[in-house]
Amino acid sequence: MDFEQAAASEGDAGARPLPPVVAGALVFFTAAAVLVLEILAARLLAPYVGVTLETWTGIIGVVLAGIALGTWLGGRAADALEPRRLLGPLLAAGGSLALLSVPAITLVGPAVAGGGAAAIVTLATIGFFAPAAVLSAVAPTVVKLQLADLRVTGSVVGRLSALGTAGAIAGTFATGFVLLAAFPTRPVVLGVGIGLVLAGLGLWLAVGQRRDVGAIGLALALAATATGATVVLPPTCDDESAYYCVRIEPDPFRPSGRTLWLDSLRHSYVDLADPTHLEFEYTQAFAAIIDSQMGPGRPLRVLHVGGGGFTMPRHTRATRPGSYSRVLELDARLVEIVRADLALAIGEDLEVRTGDARLTLAAEPDDAYDLVVGDAFGGLAVPWHLTTVEFVGEVERVLRPGGLYVLNVIDYPPLDFARAELATLGTAFANAAVVGWAGPVHGLGGGNVVLVASDETFDLAAMAAGLRERGAGMRLFGDAATLAALSTGARVLTDDHAPVDQLLSRPR
Repeated sequence: MDFEQAAASEGDAGARPLPPVVAGALVFFTAAAVLVLEILAARLLAPYVGVTLETWTGIIGVVLAGIALGTWLGGRAADALEPRRLLGPLLAAGGSLALLSVPAITLVGPAVAGGGAAAIVTLATIGFFAPAAVLSAVAPTVVKLQLADLRVTGSVVGRLSALGTAGAIAGTFATGFVLLAAFPTRPVVLGVGIGLVLAGLGLWLAVGQRRDVGAIGLALALAATATGATVVLPPTCDDESAYYCVRIEPDPFRPSGRTLWLDSLRHSYVDLADPTHLEFEYTQAFAAIIDSQMGPGRPLRVLHVGGGGFTMPRHTRATRPGSYSRVLELDARLVEIVRADLALAIGEDLEVRTGDARLTLAAEPDDAYDLVVGDAFGGLAVPWHLTTVEFVGEVERVLRPGGLYVLNVIDYPPLDFARAELATLGTAFANAAVVGWAGPVHGLGGGNVVLVASDETFDLAAMAAGLRERGAGMRLFGDAATLAALSTGARVLTDDHAPVDQLLSRPR
């Protein structure tokens, strides 16, 4: 038996190779579709579990597991069956499963919301494991079809593998840089899913499988059902930006009150008729701390790290005439939403600089502000690069002598993150204090924890009195013994090592 005969006997004698352009396009676009869905997964999961390092870890792990299983089973199926007959059904099934991801997560998400790693993996598996597996079975099926000559096996496999990787890169860049900025999540999922289904049906018919009328009809019915469910189910978000699922809810007990939700976090409360009203107790604590240390009513230059609903900039404008606020806000679309729906007025006394606060802060001049207010979040966590020694040093740089840094964090016992941030503040500032709820960790409990730092000595008596007068319900931890106990042994966060998501504890 000669070499060509051996190749024919080892391959599928009934499977003719696809045109190279078609084979490459199938591998490229299915790999791209998997990565598009992987990135969209974070937006779909965000309203229920937030977007943190844990969210991305869960999504990437689940999708990789789907890719691994799909590649393995796809190769086995291609050996056992005629590969050409698999391609159409695989594309149609993968597209239908992609379409089902939106209704599946929308229906299951509320039941597992806030459940941490288990909820993340559960939702990612329900939404994206199956489409990743089915679409990843396309590549080994195409490889099987193209291996008509064993002398060029390496070239064929290498070319198709490279095209699959190129597709994954293209899907990643297109989604992260273009699609998420231009469109809401659901239309993108619909576009990917419907495109895959139509391509699958086209291939199904092109290879002479018209006799599979029942199977084709079932595929169409499944795709139509999934599409209808995606369109009919009410959206979780009022609006979407490239970063957040945004919802604005009216307060049933205060007609002019509005709550801004970003992903899974109740982020801000704004009273449209009374900007001096502070609903959240940590914002009441902010006001009490600032008034006690800087005097009520005094005009200030304030830098706000994180805008959200712009509660504190509005409060500063209303209670300290002549003040100037600059807000560093990551999300330009969120600013547009807040201006349109929460009546934010930007002017000479309140300016916004959009972009990552780590970068925009670096452009601020030295000794420019009396006060820096930190209130930026991604889910429950402060973005890690806004917690480190290097960032805190930048905050100290832009503060005038005697300036004040107040920072809101969320943590729960054993408060490893809050304690680490307190220790980190100590590397740049001579004095610190903590305001929080009573609890088991050296008297401090969980929830919102407000950290205060300055080079000047605090008037702790005035701070405690201000908290009582505001009725915040939070207490001051400012004595040296308590602060030393909280910070002793805590990790100082640096750009090289700031495991915020791992240090952060969740409510039990």
